[in-house]
Amino acid sequence: MKSNFYYGDDDLKVAEKIKDHINTSSEFLSPQTARSTRAVGDALESLISEQFDSFLGDWCVEYSNDFARRAMADLAFTDREGFYSVIDVKTHRADTRFNMPNLTSVERLSRFYESDANIFSLILVKYDIEGTKVIANEVIFTPIEFLDWECLTVGALGWGQIQIANSNIIKVVKGYSRKRWMLQLCDTMLEFYPKEILKIQDRIGRFGEVKAYWESREDIWS
Repeated sequence: MKSNFYYGDDDLKVAEKIKDHINTSSEFLSPQTARSTRAVGDALESLISEQFDSFLGDWCVEYSNDFARRAMADLAFTDREGFYSVIDVKTHRADTRFNMPNLTSVERLSRFYESDANIFSLILVKYDIEGTKVIANEVIFTPIEFLDWECLTVGALGWGQIQIANSNIIKVVKGYSRKRWMLQLCDTMLEFYPKEILKIQDRIGRFGEVKAYWESREDIWS
């Protein structure tokens, strides 16, 4: 069974509500906060989380916004069809040239998606700032499997971190197959890991040379 919330257009309606809410909110930044992209991101996340369940309307059966900073989600809800969505909120200031935010661990996602009822989603707010006023230009709300692999990459942290390659360029393929997306993830990782092995072998060789150098040195510091 597919999620009618995401495979219909209700997720798009919620994204538009988030955008309208940001743009009609009174100024919530100080001059100091406005200069910090991280502080603006935290403020936007709080603004969204306070009202998100109301944006969902009767789709929302249960809602939570109480997660630790290192958790997989910033928000989560169970919908009326029984699907459980965890949501990562990201923000992108439009006048920055380049931004590669981490989304989630490949291992964590692969385990999470062992249940068809689980959905990992992204809310991405693209914005500008005029003084202390945030102007939301675009809000994307989508399951990760609707993100085209052309706009994703994998970073070498732990098992590997799925990242947005460039927040200025996001390609959403509405209604894409989770199975096909996960198989692409597997192909990506099976290509990624051998390259990491070669890097590690180079590093092992390098520190073998460093050790040999120091073993040959006289110990004048003892």
